[in-house]
Amino acid sequence: MAFCLLVGGHVAAALAPAASQGVTLLDETPVMLPAAGTMTERPFFSSRRHPAINYDLPPSDAVSALAQKVSSGETRLRFDPTSGYLMSVLEALKVPVESQAVVFSKTSLQSHYISPANPRALFFTDEVAVGFIRGAPLLEISALDPRQGVVFFVIDQKDAARPLIVRSDSCLSCHESRNSMGIPGMLARSMAVGDGGQIKLQFGTFNSDHRSPFEERWGGWFITGLAGTAAHMGNTMVAADATGRPAGQPKPLASLDGAFAPDGYPARYSDVGAVMTLNHQIGMTNLMIRMGWESRIAVHQGQKNPADRGAGERLIEADARELADYMLFVDEPALPGTFESTSGFKTAFAAAGPRDSQGRSLRQLDLGKRLMRYPLSYMIYSRAFDGLPDVAREAVYSRLWTILSGQDKSTRYSRLTAADRSAIVGILLETKPGLPSYYKAL
Repeated sequence: MAFCLLVGGHVAAALAPAASQGVTLLDETPVMLPAAGTMTERPFFSSRRHPAINYDLPPSDAVSALAQKVSSGETRLRFDPTSGYLMSVLEALKVPVESQAVVFSKTSLQSHYISPANPRALFFTDEVAVGFIRGAPLLEISALDPRQGVVFFVIDQKDAARPLIVRSDSCLSCHESRNSMGIPGMLARSMAVGDGGQIKLQFGTFNSDHRSPFEERWGGWFITGLAGTAAHMGNTMVAADATGRPAGQPKPLASLDGAFAPDGYPARYSDVGAVMTLNHQIGMTNLMIRMGWESRIAVHQGQKNPADRGAGERLIEADARELADYMLFVDEPALPGTFESTSGFKTAFAAAGPRDSQGRSLRQLDLGKRLMRYPLSYMIYSRAFDGLPDVAREAVYSRLWTILSGQDKSTRYSRLTAADRSAIVGILLETKPGLPSYYKAL
């Protein structure tokens, strides 16, 4: 799996000002609202410069707020000779080191610094992700803006009194592609990797989220902890004369001790629970952004041309069905055996979310038969979900209720037991502000 924050270009391009600091030209090209296909299947039908989107507007994400505080002197980032600003940034953005996930494939803007002996460590919360490579010139950061979607930043890893956190759009050459659903989003790719970290494209590449078959996951990643009997692609490098990608169950790693020199890396894990959670979050993030953008364009189109309102309503309804299914983990494969998170991530992740009066939380991992104990995405609490256009958010709430209340009795939702549905609704009633009034205890 190749998880990219920044791909393509070079260091100078990454540090160049973003388009939002110059003149923005809006895309007034007429759009035709699609009548078929899912967000996952069909290309995005417009662009980030559509008047209803205008991606280049100043964002309101956590990293932009930190950049202002550092610039004004309100917050000071500490520099370490080995890890640069990594630990200070993680602390400022409240990103737990237990979330560390480690990639050894040569991906990202700074791919030539990456190898199994010097991998790329990723750290994340619901709203930000930080990418660190020991010895590389840039610390890479992405942030989820509640309206604009994913916005990318870099910090020059040189000691300075007030280091600049610079927005960079150079990554959009890959992060605004079919692999990211056509919008500025996140990427999780899995592929066979050689012993130097080089990518073996001839053996195929795969997008990864919680719906992916395990045999197609985690190529190019270290995976620590227990992954049941899963025949995944992690922890494996292919030989130069290999004729296919890795097959079978790889050797499990209790920790990263001995895998590479630890200097600069704050944890000795690339936890299976953290990586699986990140997989889910990437798909959820991209679907939320895509639905938000399509809904805003559909409303804009209907205001310009009332004849398009029906098509817009149908589009929003279809998008809501897809997003609701993803939120409920409907297409998640059953775990092949019991998984075990050993890095402390499971505890740290659960501590970050609200609990109901019975101590239940949507942030509790299961890892016995599925990823989450209560299968509804914790991203329902995110500012990005709350930032969906009203018509889109209500459509998702309505579809979720149709499923959770049992009104939709199709076999597609048979894995959601009555106990699952009752628990999910009970948790939401106590922990989710703004829940529609038609949600009632089951």
